[in-house]
Amino acid sequence: MSHVQQVLTAEEARTLQESLGEPLRPGLSDTDLDDVEAQFGFRFSPDHRTFLTAGVPVGDRWPDWLHGNPDHLRKRLDWPVDGLLYEVEHNGLWRPSWGARPRVLSNALACARRSLAAVPQLVPVCGHRYLPGIAGASGFPVLSVYHSDVTICGWDLRSYLRHEFGGSPLEEQPGEARPVDFWSELVD
Repeated sequence: MSHVQQVLTAEEARTLQESLGEPLRPGLSDTDLDDVEAQFGFRFSPDHRTFLTAGVPVGDRWPDWLHGNPDHLRKRLDWPVDGLLYEVEHNGLWRPSWGARPRVLSNALACARRSLAAVPQLVPVCGHRYLPGIAGASGFPVLSVYHSDVTICGWDLRSYLRHEFGGSPLEEQPGEARPVDFWSELVD
């Protein structure tokens, strides 16, 4: 039984941001967020949008969607897939959902890349912590992604911020975390 997620409010986002211990810039407008989505070809989840409209944390770990280097932001967006492709190339990773592994490495990489293009885009929140960029859907877990090592860092954005920055233990999740297509299969 999964629990019902409450959408993050702007007031709650501001309160959570106070616990970050990071300087904040003014929040992004809906137009700013729409422009970022158009530029990079992904969608922010509603909770991520709310968080970024309340304020934008400043620091090397936080993506600077408005003023950041576009190449650096693209690398952060590509990190999860690039890490998996590294594992395919160097450590023999292969997921059953990708079908039979081609014997030629370049073909295996092309097949994995095609399959990964169809999974939800992971959008960086902080460091190598990601939220799935699924428009209109709240309550997905924040995932720590390092190559094929994927763990849950928070049952949702609120839980992640409270745990990572507020010093709260990761509270018990009644039932299972909301599944993220493909990525949840990699969670240990």
